[in-house]
Amino acid sequence: MEEHNDRWLNAEEEGIGEKEPKNPMEDLLSQDTSSYRPPRRGEIREGVIVSISPSEILIDVGAKTEGVVSSRDMEQMDADTLESLHEGDSILAFVVRPGDQDKALVLSLKRAEIEKDWRGAEKIYEAGEPFDAKITGFNKGGLLVHIGQVRGFVPMSLLAKAPRYRPTAEGSEEESPLACFVGRESRFKIIELDRKRNRLILSERAATRELRVGRKEQLLEELKEGETRRGVVSNLCSFGVFVDLGGADGLIHISELSWGRVSHPSDLLSVGTEIDVFVLSIDKERRRIALSLKRLEPEPWSRIDEDYHVEQIVQGTITRLADFGAFARLENDIEGLIHISELSDQHISHPREVVTEGDTHTLQVIRVDRERRRIGLSLRRVIESAHEEDELVEPPLDTPLVT
Repeated sequence: MEEHNDRWLNAEEEGIGEKEPKNPMEDLLSQDTSSYRPPRRGEIREGVIVSISPSEILIDVGAKTEGVVSSRDMEQMDADTLESLHEGDSILAFVVRPGDQDKALVLSLKRAEIEKDWRGAEKIYEAGEPFDAKITGFNKGGLLVHIGQVRGFVPMSLLAKAPRYRPTAEGSEEESPLACFVGRESRFKIIELDRKRNRLILSERAATRELRVGRKEQLLEELKEGETRRGVVSNLCSFGVFVDLGGADGLIHISELSWGRVSHPSDLLSVGTEIDVFVLSIDKERRRIALSLKRLEPEPWSRIDEDYHVEQIVQGTITRLADFGAFARLENDIEGLIHISELSDQHISHPREVVTEGDTHTLQVIRVDRERRRIGLSLRRVIESAHEEDELVEPPLDTPLVT
């Protein structure tokens, strides 16, 4: 008897003998419930899809019961997103209503997407970083841009460039200048975010400004004096031309536009023109880039003796008038002076009596002074020479001979 009892005790110690079954309630109570956290309204939980039907989706989010995504919420979701869901997939769900004994746990996938996108927008806003996005629409005040499911608004005053109205067919309503922006991708910066008011304000101008500042810093490090760069004319003013070198502007002073005299930059260039420019200097402290257009061409006076000589006949365009004469631009942008005494064989009180700015005339070179950079021209001598040639023309055959 004692031997039998010993064998039973040994077997129990080794886990061989039969054990008395436990009460299921005791097993449940013995589990660690300290890690359990009931769902709260407005939170986003990660769960696993248990089942999918046309009327609902059941998701296990770690609650005591499975959560339900209603058919109404499913209808608001993108069709492609809905079709991509499968049983067993992990997914984020928004708690619309916590479950209890009387009510089911209600979840929303649509609001989870929106909540996730709002949080993404908040991170972008807090970091102060610009981002790229596509323009999805417009209204009277500006453009519409989406960050996922969240709609942002770009006021017209915060666009990088002011829109221009485009002509439409006669009799039709005038098309909004913002229509052409839809579908384009641009860079924006969030300048205001208010979730309670569902307000997200973006600025294209601020993002572009930061981009240009960063690009200019990079250009200031990359550029080298004496090199040639390709750029686009971005602005014209009385003192020169601004050229966009790819995110940063350099200035061509009016004196560096041409070897000849330039009254206004618009005489040579227009906004949007693509040109090659010579890098004159780089001032990193003042963050300025000086450019030149004329330095890409040889200095005309360096070979003046090769191009012009006394008694040479040339074409010149009258550029300006003075009391003492008229200036004319020759083919290689060198200006010469037609003294008032060389304009006509008749006495005149002012050059305007003979020539007008913009007129082109055949002229004769009468003086070349390389050291003083001056060329003397004459209109009078060309006219006199033409008259002399006319007088030397032979008379017609029927003209009677004088004996």
